[in-house]
Amino acid sequence: MPILNTHQRAILLMVCAPTLWSMAGVVTRHLDAAHSFEITFWRSFFSAVFVAGALFWQQGAQRAADALRSLGWIGILSGMMWCVMFVCFMIALTKTTVANTLVVLSISPLLTAFLAWLLLKQAIPARTWAAIAAAAIGMIWMFKPGITDINGTHLTGMLIAVAVPVAAAINLIALKKAGQSIDLMPAVLLGSVFSAGLMLPLAWPLQASLHDIALMAVLGFFQLGLPCMLMVKAAKSLSAPEVSLLALLEVLLGPIWAWLGAGEVPARETLLGGGLVMAALVFNEIAALRSSANRRASPVPSS
Repeated sequence: MPILNTHQRAILLMVCAPTLWSMAGVVTRHLDAAHSFEITFWRSFFSAVFVAGALFWQQGAQRAADALRSLGWIGILSGMMWCVMFVCFMIALTKTTVANTLVVLSISPLLTAFLAWLLLKQAIPARTWAAIAAAAIGMIWMFKPGITDINGTHLTGMLIAVAVPVAAAINLIALKKAGQSIDLMPAVLLGSVFSAGLMLPLAWPLQASLHDIALMAVLGFFQLGLPCMLMVKAAKSLSAPEVSLLALLEVLLGPIWAWLGAGEVPARETLLGGGLVMAALVFNEIAALRSSANRRASPVPSS
């Protein structure tokens, strides 16, 4: 008898994904000379290398190439959305503060739940709407001290940042729409290739040292490529709003890694708001597991 059921394994994968995503800040603190566009280029390049290698190792070169060719329009759409997320997040950070950017990203679960209800006709439990609301309040609380006036360049950055939760929501709907019929792992490869291609002209001339390139290889392999593949795997067994909510762990854990690895002590509001976000996520998952257990325990009515 398996220790974890399919849903529980998917939750574990979806916890691992944002945990790996969240290490971006602390790793980039140790870069020497690479700037934002160059970071995005190298990170996307190494992500493409990792995902391609993983697909070839898992499936063999021929099957991996066939899977890439058979993605269809939904796979290309998913790849484009990955690209938008990879690129727009970094561009937003060049235009506005981290706090402004992350608060904008907190609308992702709400957008995802709305699209799942509208396009997939998926009923969203009241507990999930409550968890989304609590998480959004917690995010605003976390980053309120760093939020700047919304005007000029900051407004431009926040408008660019809006593309990230929109793309994330569309991507999750695409993953759920594909279901088990289409393998969308290669779409992560497409997104990485698209992103690297778009960023190369902006990143040129490349200035990264070998030290920087090594760190960005770590980012590409373990902070981008691997967790994105984990998310695609988890999305097969979790609802789209559930995936989007759990992805907020990235924002929650980021300040903790910066504290432990770069000496950046989080503000009191960050800890309190983060506690609220964590409570919302834990509440939603416990309620989901109890609901699933109750359904399994309910006797099947005899005919």
